[in-house]
Amino acid sequence: MIIKNSIISIDTVEELQIIDITERIKEITKKTAVKNGIINIQSLHTTASVFVNENEPLLLQDIKEHLEHCSPKNKAYNHNNFEIRTVNMCPDEKPNAHSHCRALHIPTSVCLNIIEGKLQLGLWQSILFIELAYPKKRNIQIQIIGE
Repeated sequence: MIIKNSIISIDTVEELQIIDITERIKEITKKTAVKNGIINIQSLHTTASVFVNENEPLLLQDIKEHLEHCSPKNKAYNHNNFEIRTVNMCPDEKPNAHSHCRALHIPTSVCLNIIEGKLQLGLWQSILFIELAYPKKRNIQIQIIGE
């Protein structure tokens, strides 16, 4: 059995930025000796996610609008009340409860098959990363397991 690990770093520039990471994942897959196995692609953040969907500009806009509708930024969230919140605070904390709520709708990770050395994706499927909070450096952990 072969186990390979990597990390992809992404510097996001805006909230609700969707980045297609499919080609980067295919390249990582190709560099391993795994012919048949699985790849797990995991966001290492609570306000950034990875998902599989169609990379079509109008659909991506629809996804953003859906997330904004489900968890509007201007709602009064308990997590954003820094006068009462005492847990998991950072010195440069920004109100981001809307981002955490949006993350409920998108998986933290995706697991895909590798068959005969190739990442298995359907005709319109792409691996997408989405920034749900504020621009920052993000990390995605990749683990490939197989033979």
